[in-house]
Amino acid sequence: MTSAPAPRFPRGFRFGAATAAYQIEGATGEDGRGTSIWDTYAHTQGATADGATGDVACDHYHRYPEDVALLRDLGADTYRFSIAWPRILPAGTGAVNPAGLDFYDRLVDELLAAGVEPAPTLYHWDLPQPLEDTGGWRVRDTAEAFAEYAAVVAERLADRAGRWMTLNEPFCTAFLGHAIGRHAPGTREGHGALAVVHHLLVGHGLAVDALRAAGAREVGIALNPDRLLPATGSPEDAAAVARADVMHNRCWFDPVFLGRYPEGEQEVWAGISDFSFRRDGDLAIASRPLDFCGVNYYRPITVADAPWREADPALRTADDIRVRETWGDEAARRTTMGWPVVPSSFRDLLVDLTRRYPGLPPLVITENGSAEADTVSADGSIHDTDRVDYLRDHLDALAQAVAEGVDVRAYYVWSLLDNFEWAFGYDRRFGIVRVDYDTLRRTPKDSYRWYRDFIAAERAAHGS
Repeated sequence: MTSAPAPRFPRGFRFGAATAAYQIEGATGEDGRGTSIWDTYAHTQGATADGATGDVACDHYHRYPEDVALLRDLGADTYRFSIAWPRILPAGTGAVNPAGLDFYDRLVDELLAAGVEPAPTLYHWDLPQPLEDTGGWRVRDTAEAFAEYAAVVAERLADRAGRWMTLNEPFCTAFLGHAIGRHAPGTREGHGALAVVHHLLVGHGLAVDALRAAGAREVGIALNPDRLLPATGSPEDAAAVARADVMHNRCWFDPVFLGRYPEGEQEVWAGISDFSFRRDGDLAIASRPLDFCGVNYYRPITVADAPWREADPALRTADDIRVRETWGDEAARRTTMGWPVVPSSFRDLLVDLTRRYPGLPPLVITENGSAEADTVSADGSIHDTDRVDYLRDHLDALAQAVAEGVDVRAYYVWSLLDNFEWAFGYDRRFGIVRVDYDTLRRTPKDSYRWYRDFIAAERAAHGS
């Protein structure tokens, strides 16, 4: 009799899949849902590919039982989804929309009936538009409104939903949304974008308090730390990596896990901001103890030294830090996002994080996956070999990190479904399940079946 192969991950390790509300739910004008900044941005001419919006997306709002059945058949232990803030509090604060809470109540109960742990994220970029109209994340009032929203949701769901995340990739909210202008609200700011950084951190800490007060069992945050590699061995490129590290990594990890602002920030943002939005006690709020740290990983970034884009500091945006960032490693295969596939950098990133932050709580891989040029065969199947290879190789790299002592507790593939990929519209497919955007039919891809078999093999190796 042939024995089962040895497990790659420890007993109790959780495998799951992830999505986000605006990317899959649709029903943006139904049952009292308010308008979000992504509704506004997506309906702005030229903001997204082909003018795509999330108005219908995958219609998960109406089809969630089918999607939960896909998770059940996958053998997923857990499902990471986000809650649409404007579906709960249409104005961002004040009156609660009961129909919004009812939807997530039904979703959580459906997941539990399927044996899948619900893992909600409170904020995956869909700020209610009325809050943006009064300053958005640039002002402290939004951080306080976020805590109010967290309390409302947790009071309804925390008795059944175990693992909670406050924010998803705040880097993208602050810099892609407010400095680079490629995400909602689509602005290019200096001081304002750095105020967004700070108020996201304050809002995170206040939401942690609200979640714990409501009885949430596990509370964390989903960050997207970047593996930054110098373009050359020059001192100038090494200095550029250090500057980029402040923006991509340390302005998030240092306040949350060290209770301090990153060294070097004054040089990085020289003349751009006086940081007058900070208050005494804010670091204590931002550094509330967490049960886990979520890590979203896709690819490394290559960094080179560059001059200021603007001579006048008053005109500089917060991403103007004298660096040029590219997708390096010309030998690597590229996904349809143009990102290099370098699994070893995944392992390197996780090992480096635990060395740099010795008090880091256990890690959860909250997103990992690839956008590929899927082709539907004549028989309707999708043989997404490149995605299978990506997932296999990155899970191998994750297993290597675990073997080297990195404490990782769970892995979520991005994404369960093909979906609205933000400014790329529907032109990029990350799903392990294909969505036909004309009929909304779901079709599991080869990667779905591969991941299902991988999960089953891990369980069999543990005798469960």
